[in-house]
Amino acid sequence: MLNFKTNKTTKQTNIMKRNASAVWTGSIKEGAGKLTTQSGVLTDTPYSFKTRFEEGNGTNPEELVAAAHAGCFTMQLTAFLNEAGHEVSNIQTKCVIDFQNGSIVGSHLTVEANIPNIEDGEFQELVTKAEKNCPISKLLNTEITSEATLNRS
Repeated sequence: MLNFKTNKTTKQTNIMKRNASAVWTGSIKEGAGKLTTQSGVLTDTPYSFKTRFEEGNGTNPEELVAAAHAGCFTMQLTAFLNEAGHEVSNIQTKCVIDFQNGSIVGSHLTVEANIPNIEDGEFQELVTKAEKNCPISKLLNTEITSEATLNRS
């Protein structure tokens, strides 16, 4: 739902395609993989059975989904706040992905924000709107919940 400007010359909306790659070697429990993203932020970043289901050095798919959801939601909330005429001092979002029996069953967003001159009711409405409309929320086929605290500066 983030609003992108239309290219006036071609009349096309901004279309993005992003990519990442995964390489896995070995069995599921003893093997390991590496993740690389188009931007280079992740380059041969390790992941494994241990980093996913136990403790280990590296990342895992659920952690990456949590990061994507927290980042996307925070950008969408900022866009809605700006559209409503509010300046954003700071928004901090933590996302917890609930992984049970081989499925993601929930995503919970905890939000703390410093937004001058906004009433809590309007803020909570925009949080709910962002929760429902950020592209990652739309991608996830799971229950999404949130709790938001508006800090007074």
